Amino acid sequence: MKVIDHLQASAGKTLFSVEILPPLKGKSIESIFNILDPLMGFKPSFVDVTYHREEYVYKKRENGLLEKFSIRKRPGTVSICAAILNHYRVDPVPHIICGGFSKEETENALVELSYLGIDNLLLLRGDAIKSENAFEPHPSGHHYALDLVKQVANMNKGIYLDEDLQDVTPSDFCTGVAGYPEKHFESPNLKSDLRFLKAKIDAGADYIVTQMFFDNQKFFDFVDKCREIGITVPIIPGLKPLTTSKQTTVLPKIFHVDLPEALADEIDKCKSEKEVKEVGIEWCIQQSIELKKAGVPCLHYYTMGSAEVTCRIAGKVF
Repeated sequence: MKVIDHLQASAGKTLFSVEILPPLKGKSIESIFNILDPLMGFKPSFVDVTYHREEYVYKKRENGLLEKFSIRKRPGTVSICAAILNHYRVDPVPHIICGGFSKEETENALVELSYLGIDNLLLLRGDAIKSENAFEPHPSGHHYALDLVKQVANMNKGIYLDEDLQDVTPSDFCTGVAGYPEKHFESPNLKSDLRFLKAKIDAGADYIVTQMFFDNQKFFDFVDKCREIGITVPIIPGLKPLTTSKQTTVLPKIFHVDLPEALADEIDKCKSEKEVKEVGIEWCIQQSIELKKAGVPCLHYYTMGSAEVTCRIAGKVF
């Protein structure tokens, strides 16, 4: 079932969904099931599975020179999605990114997903890898998420890269894209960022999932601005609770989000990491309750490889 169909069938009820990370290479699928098993009690409508780009390491050769190797620390997004669909009968949403893929590789991945009966996608540009000063697309790949949206929209119309294909079957994907209540860090301003977001919706994207935020008013303002410029698709808030004091500096740096003064003040009062975790969980619970009362279509939680915190929050909200 498509994400957009879940949202339309909910009859105004706020749905529950989660995002998980593929396990590190060498770990089994059981590590994913161990995370998802307790979350299944809250009946997630769909489960996002992130995709992680290659990284590069340099190894010294016998002659003393360094050789560059590409590694993927968290492979398996497509197969994990297939396992989730088979094991839980819950709709998986694989992340499809521009970075590291040619257009043909993207098309082939989409064909495989279609064969598996996976008809939901979250389309993202992806971040620069550690060895890049800025994002660099594959030489034969897409520069922007908008390009991915257009490629999927074409496949949904039966238009493939090889124009000579005969009697093709159109794909039938439902596509989500990312939204940034505090703007994407590369955009000069929020107005410009919203213009790019609308272009992705106009190109065929069906819904929006936001970057994490800690101030609900920023989400509400974001939704209002989207509606003002003609974006009418569902907008799903993405939530991540603070669980360590280190995250008060790491999350704003990596994800370019602000922490409300009230939250920062409460964290400052904590005398232990356990207290910090409790403050973060309670803040996210209150965020969730307010958003649910406001009638958001779904609450989407970034689990970051652990179910315990998300289960505690969902237990208070759903």
